Amino acid sequence: MMDSQEKDLETGKMEEVNKVEDTLTEAEGTVEAPAVETQADGEAPTEAEAPAPVTRVYASKKEIVERIKEIAHGEEDPDKDEVENLKTLFYKMHIAEREAAYKAFVESGADPETFQILPDEDEEVFKAEMGIVKERRAKLFKLQEEEKENNLKRKLEIIEKIKSMVTTPEEANKSYNEFKALQQEWKEIKNVPAPKVSELWRSYQLYVEQFYDMLKLNSEAREYDFKKNLEKKTLLCEAAERLANEADVISAFHQLQKLHQEFRETGPVAKDLREEIWQRFKAASTVVNKRHQQHFDNLRAKEEENLAKKTALCERTEALVAEPNNSIADWEKHTKEMMDIQAEWKTIGFAPQKMNVKIFERFRTSCDAFFNAKTEYFKTLKETYKANVEKKRALIEKAKALKDSTEWKKTADKFIALQKEWKTIGMVPRKIGDQLWEEFLGICNEFFEARNKVGAGQRSEEHANLEKKRDVISRLKALLDEQVDDVQQTFQKLIEEYGAIGHVPFKDKDKVYDEYHAVLDELYDKLHVSVARKRLNNFKNKVKAAAEQGSNALDNERARLVRQYEQLKSEVQTYENNLGFLNASSKKGNSLIDEMNRKVKKLKDEIALIKDKIKAIDNAGK
Repeated sequence: MMDSQEKDLETGKMEEVNKVEDTLTEAEGTVEAPAVETQADGEAPTEAEAPAPVTRVYASKKEIVERIKEIAHGEEDPDKDEVENLKTLFYKMHIAEREAAYKAFVESGADPETFQILPDEDEEVFKAEMGIVKERRAKLFKLQEEEKENNLKRKLEIIEKIKSMVTTPEEANKSYNEFKALQQEWKEIKNVPAPKVSELWRSYQLYVEQFYDMLKLNSEAREYDFKKNLEKKTLLCEAAERLANEADVISAFHQLQKLHQEFRETGPVAKDLREEIWQRFKAASTVVNKRHQQHFDNLRAKEEENLAKKTALCERTEALVAEPNNSIADWEKHTKEMMDIQAEWKTIGFAPQKMNVKIFERFRTSCDAFFNAKTEYFKTLKETYKANVEKKRALIEKAKALKDSTEWKKTADKFIALQKEWKTIGMVPRKIGDQLWEEFLGICNEFFEARNKVGAGQRSEEHANLEKKRDVISRLKALLDEQVDDVQQTFQKLIEEYGAIGHVPFKDKDKVYDEYHAVLDELYDKLHVSVARKRLNNFKNKVKAAAEQGSNALDNERARLVRQYEQLKSEVQTYENNLGFLNASSKKGNSLIDEMNRKVKKLKDEIALIKDKIKAIDNAGK
């Protein structure tokens, strides 16, 4: 019967690392942490694995290509981890270079659809050398498997020899030296096929223990052997305990595998110490194994965190794709947001391997959808610009044909009609729009200046009109200091009076126009605030009365106000879009912009009043 320590040693629990082949995607890759599994009770420790190689830093793809060449054509056996690491680093750099080229191409103003991916000489060389490395690794694997089978055969032969010694106890003392030689030969034989490790070790240990139990050595020699084994196992325990402080948990794990190999190949110790020495070694192993498992648990947790971050970025890009873009300003704003998201994406590490490609494809799909829509928008806008430019050039040609006419009234009306038509034409590029406007305005001014020279007799009337308009402006300014309730009606009459006054001298019309609208703006602000407040108070009183009577009219009124609110919002959007493309470099342009700004302000004030009315209805309903 074997004591408990011998049984525990025989069935020592070790971890086996299932190597997971890394998958490198064209977009970006991730290395899945090895899955660590605990062997079932009764199995022997696994064969030791070599320590993880030290990771080298590479500054460029050419350095990686040179290293893969060294591996492909060198005498050293290709290391799988290093080869896969070189593969990951190369394509990360390769993808980063391609994305940088695409970004530079787009930022240069070129059409993104015309961007072409050029052949990469480094990539072709890298692929060719990787093919050589794979062939060498396949040959190496085949040789290793053949060696393992040969080692298995040799170890089975050793077991059979020890087994035959056990069956002849009378020859045990004579066979001792041969037994020790077989033990040494066993230690020198390396790896065997993994499925055979546990069964092979149990058979070997069984017959070794049986040989020792029946061995008729003198007590001094036996105790000396136990003592030496105890010293060696104590040193192995100390080495295993020091691994708890090893900074590199992967290296510590692989070193522990070698210590287990040595521990199980070291002979037995005295029976009363076997359990104690095994428990010490087992406790040290548990610490290292737990750190190893925790390391990969942390990696997986980090990858899950990265997946959550990348999912959030995908949702943001998808929201941007769904966001309407009704103007160039909208596209500029959303493009900046998209570029910021892409920059943030690059700062996030890998997601879990099974999701890494999927999440990248989701992100790339939404990014492509956004920039494809942008390209289509500006393509359509360019065609619209071209059509509008042709329309404005056609008006310029018409103006040229009219500018020398002496039918002053009839031709002036035609010029005014042309100017009105000009305003109805949509957007054009700003630079060419300024040129067209200056040319058109110059032709118009040439005609009206010629007409004014002929109509010098009309100037006295125009000067009289100028004085009248200035008088109206003075009276409007005086209203600024009066009470609102007293001036509302007067204010409206003065506006009508001003509108009935005829033309003023051409050189003064812009100045008096600006002065008139400046005081109108001040009076409007003053009157509008009070009038709006009064309108809202009257409305609230009506709402309150209707609510007390339980009238259904409130629902109808609220629906009407909502429709009016949406209509006014649409009008404001139209005005603001048009404002973005008006040329303000001329007096005509300034006047039009000022007038449109006033309309926008009035519309927004009306929208604010409607919102207050809707709120009043909602409060009355409560």
